[in-house]
Amino acid sequence: MSTDDDVTVSAAEFHRNVGVYQDIALTKPVKITKNGRERTVLLSAQEYARLKRRDRRVIAAGELAEHQIEAIRGARVPDRYAEKSNRVKRTE
Repeated sequence: MSTDDDVTVSAAEFHRNVGVYQDIALTKPVKITKNGRERTVLLSAQEYARLKRRDRRVIAAGELAEHQIEAIRGARVPDRYAEKSNRVKRTE
């Protein structure tokens, strides 16, 4: 999905003006296309670090909000994993 703030550029254009797009990437992602398809995204180092921290965030069960707990309780195992799911001891 695109927004008005998105910056999309071809690989050739990016190559011709790397510095310009590096500066833009300090404030918003720059999507780089090849053959008309999005291939890579240039992010600021700060945004990359934020995303990496988020990937590794651990939440203790006691920190979950009630709506998150209810979502987990309501989750169902996809049919393709049903056999494996039946081997797991459930506590409810």
